[in-house]
Amino acid sequence: MAGAGIECMVRHEHTGARSSARVLPAAGELLAEAGIALADCAAIAFGAGPGSFTGLRTACGVAQGLAFGAGLPVVPVNTLLACAERVRSAEPALPAGTAVLVALDARMDEAYAGAFGWDAAAQEWVERTPMQVGAPETVRLPDGEFWLAGNAATVFGERLAGLARAQRVLPEAMPHAQPMVAIALRALARGEAIDADRAMPIYLRDKVAQTIAEREAAAAARAAATAGSTS
Repeated sequence: MAGAGIECMVRHEHTGARSSARVLPAAGELLAEAGIALADCAAIAFGAGPGSFTGLRTACGVAQGLAFGAGLPVVPVNTLLACAERVRSAEPALPAGTAVLVALDARMDEAYAGAFGWDAAAQEWVERTPMQVGAPETVRLPDGEFWLAGNAATVFGERLAGLARAQRVLPEAMPHAQPMVAIALRALARGEAIDADRAMPIYLRDKVAQTIAEREAAAAARAAATAGSTS
């Protein structure tokens, strides 16, 4: 998965609110399992977003702290791209020329979205639609055929633009450590690692909370969509 001749060791956990307390011990456990020290690494990759404000800040801060301490560069990895990379390893294989539209639940009744196409010659993803955050009905669709990845299809159902047009829907294709490693290795090989002090999360949203009225309106919209899908 990570590359020809390269063994990929992964520890992927769903920690929820415990993520900030668990990330450093988990990293230490994985290094011990691999039999290496942090200073032996070539770089530190982290999920740069888009995603939850707190989660992105934690990931970036931990990556910077480890990188500064060990004198290593960092490789920010786009979490939407990680979903597309996971689709590329799915069975059956992604057809040549078919884009991957990634749509993730962004809370606040919105979705993070972006579409990508695999360039076989360059062995890399290219952006097919700009990343965005907004109502699920406003997700921009790529030209031509596409597969739909991410949990927004499950969360929003028919409200999600493109659901009916997608050739295949893969809600299980979520950000994961293994595709992030594959993306980071390619970026590292292209010389795209950066100094730790330049690492920044990818923010698509300035507002991180809703008013009571906005939460009630979003709940009403979800209820109406559920009622419409079951009637």
